[in-house]
Amino acid sequence: MSGNRCEPDGNENQGNGDQGNGDWGAFASAQDAFASLTPLIAPRSVAIIGASDDPTRIGGRPLAYMKARGFRGPIYPVNPKRRTVQELAAFPSIDALPEVPDVAIIAVPAPHVLENVEALGARGTRGVIVLSAGFAEVDAAGAKAQEALAAAARRHGMRLLGPNCLGLFNDRIGFYPTFSSSLETGYPLPGRIGIVSQSGAFGTHIFTIARNRGLGTPLCVTTGNEADVTIGDVIGWLAADPEIDVIVAYAEGINAPRRFLAALEAARAARQPVIMMKVGRSALGAEAARSHTASLAGDDRVMDSVLEASGVLRVRTTEEMLDFAYAATARLYPPRPRLGVITVSGGAGVMISDYAAELGLAMPPLPEEAQAALKALVPFSAPRNPVDCTAQVFNEPALIGRFAEAVAGAGYEALLAFFSQTGGAASIAPHLRAELAPVRRKHPDMLAVLSVIADRELTRAYEAEGFLVFEDPARAVAAIAAMGRLGAAFTAPERAPPPALPPFTRPASLADEKEAKDFLAALGFPVPPGERVWSAAEAVAAARRLGFPLVLKLLSPDLPHKSDIGGVRLGLGDEEAVAAAFDELERRLATHRPEARRAGMLLERMVEGGVECLIGLHYDPVFGPVAAFGLGGIFVELFDDVILHRCPFGIDVAKDMIHKSRGARLLEGARGRPKADIEAFALLLAKVSALGAALGPRLVALDLNPVFALAEGVVIGDALIELRNAQMGQNEG
Repeated sequence: MSGNRCEPDGNENQGNGDQGNGDWGAFASAQDAFASLTPLIAPRSVAIIGASDDPTRIGGRPLAYMKARGFRGPIYPVNPKRRTVQELAAFPSIDALPEVPDVAIIAVPAPHVLENVEALGARGTRGVIVLSAGFAEVDAAGAKAQEALAAAARRHGMRLLGPNCLGLFNDRIGFYPTFSSSLETGYPLPGRIGIVSQSGAFGTHIFTIARNRGLGTPLCVTTGNEADVTIGDVIGWLAADPEIDVIVAYAEGINAPRRFLAALEAARAARQPVIMMKVGRSALGAEAARSHTASLAGDDRVMDSVLEASGVLRVRTTEEMLDFAYAATARLYPPRPRLGVITVSGGAGVMISDYAAELGLAMPPLPEEAQAALKALVPFSAPRNPVDCTAQVFNEPALIGRFAEAVAGAGYEALLAFFSQTGGAASIAPHLRAELAPVRRKHPDMLAVLSVIADRELTRAYEAEGFLVFEDPARAVAAIAAMGRLGAAFTAPERAPPPALPPFTRPASLADEKEAKDFLAALGFPVPPGERVWSAAEAVAAARRLGFPLVLKLLSPDLPHKSDIGGVRLGLGDEEAVAAAFDELERRLATHRPEARRAGMLLERMVEGGVECLIGLHYDPVFGPVAAFGLGGIFVELFDDVILHRCPFGIDVAKDMIHKSRGARLLEGARGRPKADIEAFALLLAKVSALGAALGPRLVALDLNPVFALAEGVVIGDALIELRNAQMGQNEG
């Protein structure tokens, strides 16, 4: 075989978008890349290029906001036409500045941005925020101009936010390099939630709703076209910020995917939740994302699998995003929490139970002894779980504490108490608080949630006593389940390494099933014995060597899916059947695809029994090689039950993929079927993932369907491997 020698260690290109020196641009590591954002986000001094005396213009708003919020460092307006701007001394040029600013805001027309970036770089400025639009979001000429900006920033060792961004704000230091009008309705509240968004308008939309809900989001960064700084860089920076506990993110596409993945891993290591809205799920949405910020949306199912594997909570609505962010501020993430429920409404208890079941939350019954004790207190209560204490507790407020302590003391990791509007009633709320507060103090590690309808002041009082408060119990259940997913991600054991493959040479091509199986066999993959035959006589002779029963398949580089023309014959039990099948397939090829190039036929020992499964690979344009598992044969189309995971991975991840599939029950021996060798199958799946990582950008797709999961071992029934030519696949770094 021709091609490059390959050591399949999984370290080759896993996606596109990272520029310069390997994975991290000009930086030695992802952490260095993230830390380099400090002059952008938390500078000591700032210059405003194109500063305006009008506080409502793009060049005037940042200065007005920073003056209003008391930015702690010097501000240098640059405007050659004015001596002062908004009562601050102005400077005619960048060269005239009295010191080198940490960061500069550029608010000038697009044709003049590059000259200012060059001038700032020459002065030694460490960061630049380009508010100006008219770059890659517009046309090819704009994309070329944007590339020039990025190249200039790299050359000067300067980080560049934007272009076409709304800037950011860091209220902790009064830094407001943004022209967002959302600040006219109020500034951010103190708190520990950080926002990062590719869309400026949507990022400030998140901030505004959060502020109106009383959530503190003192830091918001919008990345725009991401010529240099990406959403991943900002997540990485926030993950290291000791004053941020929760990160919420809005993304249309993922640039620099390695830094993005490294940032998610840094956040998980710091037990810092990342709650992300990734849009572009539909084909229409993906196209809109490209036209908006020139981002590549990627395959949404791959995105789902990558975010799940990284411990990210993916959300579909702003309400859900902020619900989860609010719940995460409690910093309680019980893995796989058992939920105890107290309710004054039997109907609400049923509804809560339904939602909990849908979301995988366990609601085990209260211990028998505790049930008996509560039944003695209120004979008509239903104390199993949900615990319906009935409205009687409002006649005897002391019962509230007894019921709450019974549930909390039973060891549930999460408690949800439904009191609805009664929890906000002036005649009841003081008694409710008096009974619940001691229970909360006694069980500080329990995630405690109230479903009450109350005014802002009373809600804040409940929160001050350690409760999360939701009006809607369904939203409360969803938030509890989300905290459990975070807990599972934060406590997940270290993953097993991918299995090693022997060194191999990347083939120039694999034209048909026989070539694909020979390649796989050389790497130790389980394929059935088989021979390429060119005539009926050769087929009969091969049959004597292979033994029966046999399967015969057409081979042609122009016929990857030979079953489309009936090009497979199964269950050939003797020599006469083999010869007849050969002649029949020759006729079918001549009739249906006379133009197809002949490559003989493949005669193989037929695999009998087992469960037909699918293992696949494809090269995702964002994240690189991705493996797929599902039931094979006709089931893959009937059930659309395919589990994806980015390559490479170890046997533990492979087993997780198998058990997530609805088809896992067949492998586990459902309805009296023999159990399949899941260990052997998982090893094969992990080895395929290692192969995908080793092939890197040369890979287009690999399709093993069916793969027979047997009681002992596993066998690849059919194989199709499509590769790019060597020239197209050489850029692998």
